[in-house]
Amino acid sequence: MSGVTVAADRPRRGGRTVTAAEKEQARRVSLRRIGRLFAPYRTQLVIVTAIIVASSVVGMASPFLLRAVIDRALPERDVALLVALAAGMVAVAALTSAFGVVQTWISTKIGQQVMHRLRTDVFAHLQRQSIAFFTRTRTGEVQSRITNDIGGMQSVVTSTATSIAANLTTAVATIVAMAALSWQLLLVSLVVMPPAIYLTRRVARMRRAITAEQQRELADLNVTVEEGLSISGVQLTKTMGSGPALVARFTESSARLTDLELRSQLAGRWRMASMSVIFAAIPAVIYVGAGLPVTAGTMTIGTLIAFTTLQGSLFRPLTGLLNVGVSIVSSLALFARIFEYLDLTVEVDDPAEPVDVDPAQVAGHVRFSDVTYAYPGSDSAAVAGVTLDVPAGSTLALVGETGSGKSTLAGLVARLQDPTGGRITIDGIDLRDMRLADLARIVGMVSQETYLLHTTVRENLRHAKPDATDAEIEAAARAAQVHDLIAGLPDGYDTVVGSRGHRFSGGEKQRIAIARTLLRDPRVLVLDEATSALDTETERAVQQAFDTLSRGRTTITIAHRLSTVRGADRIAVVDQGRIVESGTHDELVARNGRYAALAT
Repeated sequence: MSGVTVAADRPRRGGRTVTAAEKEQARRVSLRRIGRLFAPYRTQLVIVTAIIVASSVVGMASPFLLRAVIDRALPERDVALLVALAAGMVAVAALTSAFGVVQTWISTKIGQQVMHRLRTDVFAHLQRQSIAFFTRTRTGEVQSRITNDIGGMQSVVTSTATSIAANLTTAVATIVAMAALSWQLLLVSLVVMPPAIYLTRRVARMRRAITAEQQRELADLNVTVEEGLSISGVQLTKTMGSGPALVARFTESSARLTDLELRSQLAGRWRMASMSVIFAAIPAVIYVGAGLPVTAGTMTIGTLIAFTTLQGSLFRPLTGLLNVGVSIVSSLALFARIFEYLDLTVEVDDPAEPVDVDPAQVAGHVRFSDVTYAYPGSDSAAVAGVTLDVPAGSTLALVGETGSGKSTLAGLVARLQDPTGGRITIDGIDLRDMRLADLARIVGMVSQETYLLHTTVRENLRHAKPDATDAEIEAAARAAQVHDLIAGLPDGYDTVVGSRGHRFSGGEKQRIAIARTLLRDPRVLVLDEATSALDTETERAVQQAFDTLSRGRTTITIAHRLSTVRGADRIAVVDQGRIVESGTHDELVARNGRYAALAT
């Protein structure tokens, strides 16, 4: 299941397409699966339920105390009894309030733990997804599901279980007490329940559909913010003069969101308002009934007041239960979107039985054996039948025209994707048999597009090795020939690099990336067109840093500029995913083939 781009069901004007897969997923959300989120907290839920039951039972004493005050203490002028009953009322209120504080603390803690688990599970699962997933998925969409969707479920997750228990217990206890006072009046009070349940179910379905559309619109809004307000997005907007169009797009999306929020709040409001009127009319009917000639004198005033007090208390939990039902059904759209991501298949994962590898003992002998790879949905293979042998400590250069398959080969070595045919081994071990953490320590990759985190230089370098000392960080920077630059900054290594490292030039970012890779000390190094966007002088400085980085390691270099690969132990020419020539620089020039044509 992809989660984003599936065949369209129906278009939404101005917004993203609502996919058939999204609708089907929303229909298939299981309440049992939602319930399993609370399974680790059974003990706490039992305690909360016990507190709720105790609170409900204690609370039911109040109407009976009130009846005794009206029917006995006041008419008989029994001051001692009146004081005792009043003290009992205060004690009931104090006890139920104390129960409420404890119950709220425990239930909120459970809800927040469930929210925490959901957030971390989704984040961790997405971290395991392949590069292909993030290629086809909008960044704002991913962010929206982790923040907006899980945030939207907070009230349901935090309070639903306890709300159901509290309202159900209170309703049952109230009905029992009302039956004890007058079963005839109880029947009158409950006559409104069937239409109330029917209307609530209709309102719930309406809000569920609106909620699903709201979250999709929020995702669109997130995408617009992420694309329009990132440093690269702002630069593009300013240079292209597309600011007004982007503002218009954001305004339209925000307006649609406003309309959806209004519809969500008003969905079924008239129906529920009608029910409120009916609920309010029941006490009036009871008073009229109690005053008719045929029923007059059949019950005391205290009983009548106690019953109507209970009747008012009954409709609150009943309405609460109905509202919880609306919230749960509405939130199913949110759970559907979260479970959709949790159900994504991990395309590149740890093996079931990994081979134990000590990265420090790896020599770095890389071998491609009849490797083939086709991108999902592509009719042709990006790499087809590639066989290469790269001895430990040697240098292999991959050259060829744009789109020939060089970067795909580089990604396969780092296991950003897995071959659809053949195998890649390091020291004879298939990459798919290694733990991903071990492979990440063995293979280091520096690409043309260097990504720096929006934090300090020191933390950017330490990202590769969290336990690196300041001395190790400085040594790596010196080896990458970037220490003097960093030391000359106002805050040195504590200088914030800015969004995507925008404070630095391309060559400076590359050297920081090299220092970061040096900290990891990988045995196999992949350089994917790492100098293609640099000017000649900057390239020379970066190339010197690369020479330091490559020393003693198995290096696979991808380059457009053949001047950077002249000294490689072996050069392979890639064309349409296949190796068409292989040899040293001098050998390939002498053959006067494809490489010689590229060199001219």
